[in-house]
Amino acid sequence: MKRVTFAIPGDIATLSGGYGYDRRIIAELRRLEWHVDVVGLGSGFPRPDASRKAAALDRLSAIPGTQPLVIDGLAYGVLPEAAMALRDRPVVALVHHPLALETGPTPDEIDGLRISERTALSAARSVVATSRTTAALLTADFRVPADRIDVVLPGTDRAPFAAGSDGTSIQLLAVGAVVARKGFDLLVAALAPLVARPWRLTIVGDRGRDTDAVARLDSAIARHRLQDRIESVGVVSAERLARLYAGADLFVLASLYEGYGMAYAEAIAHGLPVIGTTGGAIPEVVPAAAGRLVPPGDVTALSSALHDMVADRDLRVRMTAGARAAAAGLPTWEDSGNRFAALLGRVS
Repeated sequence: MKRVTFAIPGDIATLSGGYGYDRRIIAELRRLEWHVDVVGLGSGFPRPDASRKAAALDRLSAIPGTQPLVIDGLAYGVLPEAAMALRDRPVVALVHHPLALETGPTPDEIDGLRISERTALSAARSVVATSRTTAALLTADFRVPADRIDVVLPGTDRAPFAAGSDGTSIQLLAVGAVVARKGFDLLVAALAPLVARPWRLTIVGDRGRDTDAVARLDSAIARHRLQDRIESVGVVSAERLARLYAGADLFVLASLYEGYGMAYAEAIAHGLPVIGTTGGAIPEVVPAAAGRLVPPGDVTALSSALHDMVADRDLRVRMTAGARAAAAGLPTWEDSGNRFAALLGRVS
């Protein structure tokens, strides 16, 4: 039986796009009769202290065999010493998006992350990027040769198209962990001028990962007196999320950057028109016929796009048709698993 080891920082059950990708790819590989071992690298990434880095290096060095070793980029980029120690192994670096592009680090931290990740990536046998945008960035800014990069897009589950609301109030849905990069406080600021329009926003996503971002979101809602318009409900059951998608008219998310944008893809799969940004790979996911994308951080442009979509029913109808057409072109997880398995076969 073919074997592969996945080295994962933190808890693989964490509800995020990156961990979701890891879980689904592992499941698909097992479907394809790969034996997949999962090794935990501990917590604290991508800012591990010296003891946690040393422990992660020990765990990686103890992995036996010569089969492929996939290391999630949340850890790999800050473990250049481990990358160099393993450079004779068939190591695959899985990059969801470069760590230096996360929102929050100081300029000095960004410089350190860029150097660390560039050094680590130079030692990988192969690099998996989860979008064409990320692949191009890794070549241009991190000096990874294009012939060492494979693009394996996230899959998207097929879903029933949203029926929408009864039209008396436009139902907006945002799905994503409440962290700085998702720009929820900016979304609230963009919605504030639209109080004369009939809309409601439900935000679904983990409120326990970034206390500062949660505080900014809650403060923005209170400052603009939108408590009766916006509800941040945290993590919900799959059944409730399905109901929220079914009743939504429009998906909105003001991400500052996305390495792919799985939440946007899920919205497209439900046939929802999208208001988002051009940050990172989002334009790969949301075609012009399915939504409006504005520069990340531009609250005025975001507010204008929201106004147009909320106020113009015909525009929403056209964009809904565009989203439904785009849904058919999204890769499935079976597609993604097959592609990942093929690259593992090449590096074995």
